[in-house]
Amino acid sequence: MKAVRFHEFGDAGVLRYEDAPQPAPGPGEVRLRVAGTSFNPVDDGIRGGYLREVFPVTLPHVPGIDVAGTVDAVGEGVTGVGVGDAVVAFLPMTAPGASAEYVVAPAELLAPAPTRIPLADAGAFPMVALTAWQALFDEAGLQTGQRVLVNGAGGAVGAYAVQLAKRAGAHVVATASPRSEARVRSAGADEVIDHTAKPVTVAEPVDVLLNLARVELAELVALVRAGGVVVNTVPTIAMPTDDERVRFVGVFVRSDAQQLAELSALVDRGELRVDVAERVPLAELPALHARAETVSGKVVILV
Repeated sequence: MKAVRFHEFGDAGVLRYEDAPQPAPGPGEVRLRVAGTSFNPVDDGIRGGYLREVFPVTLPHVPGIDVAGTVDAVGEGVTGVGVGDAVVAFLPMTAPGASAEYVVAPAELLAPAPTRIPLADAGAFPMVALTAWQALFDEAGLQTGQRVLVNGAGGAVGAYAVQLAKRAGAHVVATASPRSEARVRSAGADEVIDHTAKPVTVAEPVDVLLNLARVELAELVALVRAGGVVVNTVPTIAMPTDDERVRFVGVFVRSDAQQLAELSALVDRGELRVDVAERVPLAELPALHARAETVSGKVVILV
């Protein structure tokens, strides 16, 4: 099969589009014929070796932690899913990824793919949508009528956070640059603040601050009411936990097939939009890594 792999850590130049052995599913696993995966910033960190202590991968490694595809073979003991099923999954961070024609995945991680959008496009949402869901509901406990500030709403996670918060009945204040404003408003934000033009302020304190950007948090924390919660998804950002007025939570996204199935169902009901900025063929993934810092929006890799 064809795959993109790296045999050593380094810049985008270490990625190779090459022949690789086709994997076989073991007990409890399935093999997927990949329709699409996506680029996530963590892929850059793993390839560059910056995250090798957190995510120790075996070389050569195939990147790609999101997958949408069709079940091609099932391993011993697999039930509830069969050959030909269209599925999506958020793959284990250290396992061989989906930037290949075939990938093996634990059956327990699979959720039905939405049918409202092309199967390849469904590879755009597992990790980022799960991050937004878990941050807002599992960690922040967002409730109807609360006010939430989504800092960095113009990014991939932000688009889902705004949609999900608005759907939950929250008042959504979002920060975004001018190039992202229209997209953030269309996702449902009640207020959009151009953080590039002025300091971020709110008319009244928020119940939840969801931070998705590399910023100093202290000034934003001051916008949260006493008893509120600050949820941070950027592990390199230090949280000012000495402020006893609020609760601080760091989010590390996890795979959850039930949540992913709910998100997929929202897509099919037209209640959650999957935005795709670009679609590139698998052979161009090394070039995509090379220009990753200039990419705006979610990129799907077509396999």
